[in-house]
Amino acid sequence: MEFEKVKGLNDEQFRRRSGTKRTTFDKRVSILSEGRRVKKIKGGRKSKLSVEDMLLMTLEYLREYRTYFHIRRSYNISIVALIRV
Repeated sequence: MEFEKVKGLNDEQFRRRSGTKRTTFDKRVSILSEGRRVKKIKGGRKSKLSVEDMLLMTLEYLREYRTYFHIRRSYNISIVALIRV
């Protein structure tokens, strides 16, 4: 979703958008993916957002202090799904 739009940016634009270097972002994604895999062994509902989108959403929130309303509109998810992430 949003990450698909961002991944085509060059390194400088990516850093300006996410607040981190692409290599740091990729390391964070691998750590979160492993944690998510372990958590999903127990079962649960499939998430609407990919790990990349969840991380990008979190970084945007921390960087810009965006409201839940704006984040929800950007990522096309309900407020309940946003709080659960």
